[in-house]
Amino acid sequence: MKEDLRALIQYRLKEAEDSIEEAKVLLKENMSLRAVMNRLYYAMFYSVLALLQEKQIGTSKHIGAISLFDKEFIKTGIFAKGMSKALHRAFELRQKGDYMEEAEVTKKDVDEILPEAINFLNKIKEYLLVKK
Repeated sequence: MKEDLRALIQYRLKEAEDSIEEAKVLLKENMSLRAVMNRLYYAMFYSVLALLQEKQIGTSKHIGAISLFDKEFIKTGIFAKGMSKALHRAFELRQKGDYMEEAEVTKKDVDEILPEAINFLNKIKEYLLVKK
């Protein structure tokens, strides 16, 4: 793997790790649950970008990245279908919190997605570590 490609993958994984830590801080400080969900979704999104970078494919749109993740990593059996479900759910909740009027992200939503986001990132890091 080329050094610049490896560096970009590491950058995306660091963004994902930072996003999870930001979500934990926001949650601990009783800040906006919408903001917590935003950070959890972005942790998963940045993880997907790292994977797509490893395959040297990409997209500028969130839904495109999610579709490519499903096509390249779920349908091929590299990752379990539950990872796709978690990503889609996080995307849905982030959309709800960021764009829908009078829609709330609940503590239950955050409690559902937090462990999923951590697991998602860890599984992708394990996969990429093996691919080195």
